[in-house]
Amino acid sequence: MTAGPAGLSGGSPVVVVGGGVVGLCTAYYLARAGVPVEVVERRALGSGASRGNAGWVCLSHSTPVPAPGVVRYALRSLGRPDSPLYLRPLPDPAFVRWLWRFWRSSTPAAFRHGYTAVAELNRDTFDLFDGLRETGVDTTLTRPGMVHAFLSPAEARHHLAVQREMADGRYPLPDDIVAGDEARLLDQALSPRVRAAYLVEGEGVVDPEAFSRGLGAALAGLGVKVHENAEVTGFRSAGGRVVALTTTQGDMPCAALVVAAGMRSAHLLGRLGCRLPLQAGKGYSFSVDLDPAPRHTLYFGERRAVASPIGGTTRIGGTMELSGNNNRLDWRRVVAVALASRHYLGRWFDDPDDLVGLIRDPWVGGRPFLPDGLPVIDRVPGHANAFAATGHGMLGVTLGPATGHHLTDYIVTGDRPAPLTPFSFDRLHR
Repeated sequence: MTAGPAGLSGGSPVVVVGGGVVGLCTAYYLARAGVPVEVVERRALGSGASRGNAGWVCLSHSTPVPAPGVVRYALRSLGRPDSPLYLRPLPDPAFVRWLWRFWRSSTPAAFRHGYTAVAELNRDTFDLFDGLRETGVDTTLTRPGMVHAFLSPAEARHHLAVQREMADGRYPLPDDIVAGDEARLLDQALSPRVRAAYLVEGEGVVDPEAFSRGLGAALAGLGVKVHENAEVTGFRSAGGRVVALTTTQGDMPCAALVVAAGMRSAHLLGRLGCRLPLQAGKGYSFSVDLDPAPRHTLYFGERRAVASPIGGTTRIGGTMELSGNNNRLDWRRVVAVALASRHYLGRWFDDPDDLVGLIRDPWVGGRPFLPDGLPVIDRVPGHANAFAATGHGMLGVTLGPATGHHLTDYIVTGDRPAPLTPFSFDRLHR
């Protein structure tokens, strides 16, 4: 369904709420299109889920989290806070409903539909990053490729076969795995316990904090006003349009509104009468100096942990914790990620007690997930000039430019671009 333009007139700006990668990219493309824009962020730019992630910009791991077998795997994690996927049930009807819908989205057909939708949105990702760099944005993107490392050749072959089937020629994959002692030669940081691996060439990584700063600097150069440490407390509407935001820094008139505030989006959209079933998929990361350090991004297959070369250090991350909408850091989860990485990186620490002195910047972040694992990038129902871009889960950095680019087209023209069709509000109420 298409609709008329959002009505960008009257001298008021489009206000983007949320200063993470998705919100900043949306503001950037709007400004480049000549639209007056302002950004409102309740803390500092890039301080939310954008800050501590692995920084991956990739095609080979852009998949929905709900997948065949994932619920069974989650149920096995009950009572095991060291599990890569940890489910802690809450006495909350909304959480139970979300889990039920997550289970309903874990069928092979639903997974394939979600994968195809993300792959199409992701199709021009690297071209968009190139375009950002060419216009002066310091993206920090490098493309060292991603090594998928496994302790078992059988597991590696299975993973590659599934990936080849899903990729359907969208990105290059090797013909076979590298097994035995030669596997660890794909990256100098891998330990002898790694018995199989394969390299997906061209996959990228950014420093997510530096990328956010680069986008902020580019917005400043385009004359975009950024309001940091400003909390949005409500909206004023008239005639089916949002005409102003109320914030802790005063009222702000707007020609249109974009809510791209991560987990905060559900609360804000609720103020517009729109219920959004977001849950936090908590992830953990930390930085450590390794010798040798990885040259590629690394995916540790059996343990579902990752490592990335970022800013002269190695960022190790992982886990998916479904324990409610909170940012409480559970040190056991940090230890679990570190122990998981040791299978693939060698004994870089001897005892978990050593981690306090070895790691830097331990981080936990609530990545926003909808129950089908797909973001919502659409016009807000009942409001002609309000839009949402949230629920990107672990893919905010990868999909940020594509989201901002297509959403700008939608806002400016009123016609929903085809790649955004699967990410509508409608599908959440079917």
